[in-house]
Parts: sequence; structure tokens; C-alpha cells
Amino acid sequence: MIVREQMELLERTYLSPFATLSENSKGRDSKEEECDIRPVFQRDRDRILHCKSFRRLKHKTQVFLSPKGDHYRTRLTHTLEVSQNARTIAKALRLNEDLVEAIALGHDLGHTPFGHAGEAVLNEVCAGGFKHNEQSVRIVEKLEREGKGLNLTWEVRDGILNHQTSCMPSTLEGKIVRLSDKIAYIHHDIDDAIRAHVMTEEEIPAEYREVLGMSSRVRLDTLVHDIIIQSQGKNEICMSKDVEAAMQGLRKFMFYHVYTNPKAKGEEAKAKEMLERLFSYYMEHPELMPEQYLKMLDQGECKDRVVGDYIAGMTDQYAIGKFQEYFMPKSWQVY
Repeated sequence: MIVREQMELLERTYLSPFATLSENSKGRDSKEEECDIRPVFQRDRDRILHCKSFRRLKHKTQVFLSPKGDHYRTRLTHTLEVSQNARTIAKALRLNEDLVEAIALGHDLGHTPFGHAGEAVLNEVCAGGFKHNEQSVRIVEKLEREGKGLNLTWEVRDGILNHQTSCMPSTLEGKIVRLSDKIAYIHHDIDDAIRAHVMTEEEIPAEYREVLGMSSRVRLDTLVHDIIIQSQGKNEICMSKDVEAAMQGLRKFMFYHVYTNPKAKGEEAKAKEMLERLFSYYMEHPELMPEQYLKMLDQGECKDRVVGDYIAGMTDQYAIGKFQEYFMPKSWQVY
């Protein structure tokens, strides 16, 4: 028996009856020869981990734009924290860790430079709108590997597409990532906001702290434990009513006191204007984009969609560099 088949047998033997087994995957859009070592979801995880879009996440904003400090989260560290939370829950519930990790590592590949500020700009200027979850799927299906895509399984793409609050994944593993995303950003955004002196621990409403805990570490532990306890032996991923209500209340508190706080978001107007001008410039000068995007135009893709793809893939610093190249006068050179 080859290694992959042994691992699939272990899944059948050990995982919960509610788990998504690798051998039962709905498959890929393009059929491939199976790997002799790795089951399909582990293979997807590896493809995401090694793709260019994943590496660029380390230079994309999470909440604080261009923070002065080494310990603020980026889109990459957020992704890793989501993955860790999700794997902890999946392991405890005997669900498929490989599927959970693949979804978690890929869920934010489509995020723009400058976080949700950049997403808002592209949503306004692209004719068909722009959502980062849909862009994440577009990346793995079409944009990665010079237009070939990663050819991921249906279950991974479903989890990536449906990780937002307004959506619901088809697998329990995807549902774990959906909740783990919220747990991660509530936890680390509070930590970063306190570090940035945007808020203090004591400003968090007592009604939420009393349920979830008096520190970020305790709150994270409470949320993860609650999901595991409430979901054991069930064909669903759920939370207790009081913990879920406190989490949602804390999330709303963060939106009002951090995500729209002028101190945390003071540079967003500049970032938005910069991306708007870059978008207009590339619409007028599409020939300045890399060859991959020019091929997409030749294949009949809408220009605004392709320009949106290019800008969405930029890191914060790359976007700033392009803006300086096109709109800032260069210093005189002394020979």
C-alpha cells in the first residue's frame, strides 16, 4: 500500500464520522494524477504555502497602516493565527486538519494592499465590484502560476469563498475556519490596539470581559474551548449563546472603537487616494502592467477587472513605490 493510501486509511479509522475525508473530495477542476505520498488536502495546503500570493501577505496591512514597530500583525501573521486556532479546534473534534489548514492559509490571499481600505477602493472602481474572498478564489483558480492557477480541490475553494460572516461553508472544516478568522482578528486586533495606545484593556465593556475573560490570552482560550465543547459529537460547529453574544458584542465594540478610530485609520484617506490614482493610471496605460496581465487583456478579460487584479496583488510598499514612480518627481542626478 502506498503512503497516501495508508494516510487515507488512517483518516477513515480515526476521524469523526462528520469529518471530510480526503478520499471523498469532490475533486479538482482539472484532473491530476494522485500524489503517492500526500492526500489531496495536504497537497492543497502545500501549494498555497509555496505560492507567491501567500508570500506577499507578509507586506500587507492587517489593521494598522505602516506601523512603527516589529510586533504589529500583518496579513500573514493574521493568517497563521487563524490557521493555528482552526487546527486546534479541528484536532480536538477529530476533523480533517489538512483541509482546515489549507482553507485557513488561503482565505485571505485576495486581500488588497492597505487592508479593507484598499478593498473599499477596488469595490468602487471595478465595474463588477470587489470582494477579497472572491478574489482569493480567483487567485487560486486563475492568477497564480502565471495564469494556470493552483487547481485546488472543491472543498478548499468552498471554504475560502465562504469564510466571511455573511457566508456559510459546506464542510465543518470550512465552518471552523470561518469562526477562527473572527476569533483571531478580535484577539490580535485588541492586542495591537492596546500596543498602539488606541485603547486600554479597561475600556473593553465589563459585560464582555466577564464572559470571555479579563485578558486577550484568556479570551482566546475561552472562545476556542467553547467551540470545542459545544461542537463535540455534533454535525455542526457552534458556540454557547452567552459566549457567542459576548464575541459579537466585542466585535461591534472593535468596529466602533478601533476599526474606525482616526488614530488607527488616520492614513487611510491617503492610501485610498493613492490606489484610486494608480487604478486610473493603469486604465489609461495598461501596457505598463506585467506580461501576465496583458495576456489576460488579449484573452478578452475586462480591463478594469485585470487592473483590479494587478493592484489587489500589490503589497503596501510596492503600491507606494509605483505611486512614487508615476506621480513623484525624481531627484536630479549628479554625474
